[in-house]
Amino acid sequence: MCDNVSPRFRNAASLFPTCGWGIREVTSRRHVLTRAANGFGAVALSALLSEDRSRSVAAATGEGPVARHETHFPARAKNVIFLYMDGGPSHVDTFDPKPLLSAENGQPFKMAIQPTQFDNNGNTLGSPWKFRQYGESGLPVSDLFPHVAACADDLCVIRSMTSSFPEHTSANYLLHTGHGLQGRPSMGAWATYGLGSECHDLPGYVVLNGGLIPPGGLECFGSGFLPATYQGSVFKAGAMPVADVTPSEPTTSAQRRKLELMHRLDGSLLGRIGPQDAIESAIANYELAFRMQTAVPDLMDISQESKETQEAYGLSHDWPGTRTFGNLCLVARRLVERGVRFVQLTCPGGSGDRWDQHSKLRDGHTKNARSVDQPIAALLKDLKSRGLLSETLVIWMGEFGRTPFAQGTDGRDHNPFGFSLWMAGGGTKGGTTYGATDEYGYYAIENRLEIHDLHATMLHLLGIDHTRLTVRHSGRDMRLTDVFGNVVHEVIDG
Repeated sequence: MCDNVSPRFRNAASLFPTCGWGIREVTSRRHVLTRAANGFGAVALSALLSEDRSRSVAAATGEGPVARHETHFPARAKNVIFLYMDGGPSHVDTFDPKPLLSAENGQPFKMAIQPTQFDNNGNTLGSPWKFRQYGESGLPVSDLFPHVAACADDLCVIRSMTSSFPEHTSANYLLHTGHGLQGRPSMGAWATYGLGSECHDLPGYVVLNGGLIPPGGLECFGSGFLPATYQGSVFKAGAMPVADVTPSEPTTSAQRRKLELMHRLDGSLLGRIGPQDAIESAIANYELAFRMQTAVPDLMDISQESKETQEAYGLSHDWPGTRTFGNLCLVARRLVERGVRFVQLTCPGGSGDRWDQHSKLRDGHTKNARSVDQPIAALLKDLKSRGLLSETLVIWMGEFGRTPFAQGTDGRDHNPFGFSLWMAGGGTKGGTTYGATDEYGYYAIENRLEIHDLHATMLHLLGIDHTRLTVRHSGRDMRLTDVFGNVVHEVIDG
C-alpha cells in the first residue's frame, strides 16, 4: 500500500496497491471493476460501494469527510488563524529595520534594480516610521504597530520569505494554494482535508470577509480537485453572515422533513450511479446549513462578550476599519473556540486601500495599520489569556513585500525577492527572528525561504507530514507543497 494514503482511506486503497486514493479515482475504478472478468471485479466493486454509501451517510450526519482525523505525529497546533494583509505590506516599514535606507534617503539606489511592476523607480526611500525594541526579547517593531509591539515576545518574525511572482493575482494563488495558477486547493482546504474539523455545526474552513476579496478572487479559498466540502465558507459582516442558512420553511420540523426527503432522493441516486462529489457535497452542505441556523447566530452574538473585551478589540473605535477588523478578530477567536480548523481574515474595505501603496506610502500604510493593529493585539492577548494561543497558529503576512527604493517619490513597488511575515502561538518560538535580507532590505540573503516552506511548516505544526498529505489527480499524487517545501524546524519551539 502507498505510504502516503491517509489512514481513513486505507481500506479502499488496499484494493489498488499501486495508487494513492482520491475522490476522482473512485469513479474510474468503478468502470474498471464493472468490466473485470469472472465476476471478481464485481465483488471488489460491491465492497467499494458499501464503503462509498457509508461515507455518503456519514457526510450527511456530520461524521464524514470533515470529522476529526488522526495526525501523522503529535500536533503542536489544532487551529490556524491567517491574518491576510492584502496587497503586500512593506517589510522595511514594519518588521525589518534598515538604518541604511534612512542614511541614504533620497540618494540614487546603489544596487542593481530588477524589473519592477510599474517601472517608475525613484531614489532610496527611508522609512517614515521609527523602529523600537520591545519586550524581553528586544524585538524591533515599527511605530506603525504600537499595539502588536506589546506582544513582541509572542512573535516569531521571518525576514527571508520570497515569492515566485511580482504581481498580485499569481502571487496570491501561490500564497493561498502553493501554485501560481488558479484551480488548486487552498491551504485551508488542505488543512481540513488532512485533519477534518472538531466542530459539528460550522464549516471546518471559514473566511471572514472584511470587504476586500484578494486579487484572484474566491479561487484563493477554493477546494480545487478536493471534494467541495473542503472549500472555504465566506462569512460577510453582520448578524447573519451566510445567506444560505436562512430557514426556508416556517418550522424546524418542516425543514427537517424537507431535508430528509432530499437525502433519500440523493441517496437513491448515489446508489445507482456511485459516488459523485457534487451530490455528496450537496448532502453534507444542506445538513450543515441546517445546523448552522442555530450555530451562526450564537457565534455572531458578540453581546455575550464583556464590555472590556469589546473595547480591547476596538469595536467602539472612531476609525471604521478598526471596528470592522476588530469584529473579525473577535469572531475568529470564537470560531477556534468552537473547533473550526482554519480561519482566514481579509482586510477591511471602505477605510483605505489595500497594503499596495505605489504612492502615498505614509498615508496608506498608516490607515491600514490603524485598522488592524489594535484588533490583532487584542486577539493575541485574548487567545493567550484563555489558553488558546499555545494551540492556535496565527500567521500575519501579505503576498510579497515592497521595494526599498521609491516608486515615483513617495511609494514603493512590489518586491518578491525578500519580505517579512510573523507567526505566533501554535508551537512557534516567540520573541525571535529568522532569516535576513541585505542591508537595504531588497533580497533575502540568509535562510532564504519559499512559500512551500511556510506551508510545510504550517502543516508540520498541525501534525501533518506535508509529503504524505496527497490526493491522486491527473495521474499523479498532488500535495499543497507540490514537490517542494522543507519544514523550518528553527522556528518551532522545543
